[in-house]
Amino acid sequence: MRRREFITLLGGAAAGWPLSARAQQAAMPVVGLLHPLSPDTYADRLHAFHDGLKDSGCVEGENVTIVYRWAGGQTDQLRALADELVSRHISVIAAFGPAAFAAKAATTTIPIVFLINVEIATLARPGGNLTGISLVAGKLEARRLELLHGLVPAATRVAVLVNPVYAPASAETTVRNVEAAARTIGLQIQVLKASTSREINAAFATFVRDRPDALLIDFDPFFISRRVQLVNLASRHAIPAIYPERQFTEAGGLISYGTNIMDAWRQVGVYVGRIVKGANPADLPVQASKFELFINTQTATMLDLTVPPQLLTTADGVIE
Repeated sequence: MRRREFITLLGGAAAGWPLSARAQQAAMPVVGLLHPLSPDTYADRLHAFHDGLKDSGCVEGENVTIVYRWAGGQTDQLRALADELVSRHISVIAAFGPAAFAAKAATTTIPIVFLINVEIATLARPGGNLTGISLVAGKLEARRLELLHGLVPAATRVAVLVNPVYAPASAETTVRNVEAAARTIGLQIQVLKASTSREINAAFATFVRDRPDALLIDFDPFFISRRVQLVNLASRHAIPAIYPERQFTEAGGLISYGTNIMDAWRQVGVYVGRIVKGANPADLPVQASKFELFINTQTATMLDLTVPPQLLTTADGVIE
């Protein structure tokens, strides 16, 4: 049964619950989950979030209620959705990506646990009603470029694919960091932009003309949702690419280095649960996400690449 159908079924069944059960349900702490995209491809992450809640002693439907608000890719709707959650006097908001900034603008009193792709200079107690998980480590883009160059040492030109719509500031930071790292290594950078499936196809179409030696895919939820398309296009154009998450290598991508996103969602759930149980967000330090390296040796063979033995031994996972 699909999650939406399950939720609809629950909603219909609720009308038949005894009054005492409904009163108990209403008395539960309420958590708001605010996300800029759609739930279609987030079942595994939601599962990780619920695992984190459970680790803190909270189970949806038993001792906590969760109100989900998804913007469906329309980030301009996030503030209105955040305001709606605030009006419900909920206990805590779990906010992801740009939704964190909408939630922050909507309330200074309701605790917010964020998951953001923005670097936090000092991973310490931020104070106020905010805490959460940062998906960025200081030299992440430089490390990805180094790994890619290690696999393709003859490369001189690298294309970088970013999404200028989802989180413009993050995309700009990626380009700036990649360009700085490229100068150190002696590489030329070509920046490509895409925020739709059609634009992804158009970006790869330029490879026929420009023919870069390798490709770096930025961390972006839309790109993650289009990982099969991106991996297939990279394979069709026979271009070595490094990706931001292991899901890409599991789908056939060459190499990935980035956040353990499931663990990050679980940690958000842990913090939300702790706050529901009475913790003060100002006492919970902002955490840096864990990072992992995955290599697909079958794809490397198809691209006629030799993976350095040292890289294989340091990898968190090798897909053969």
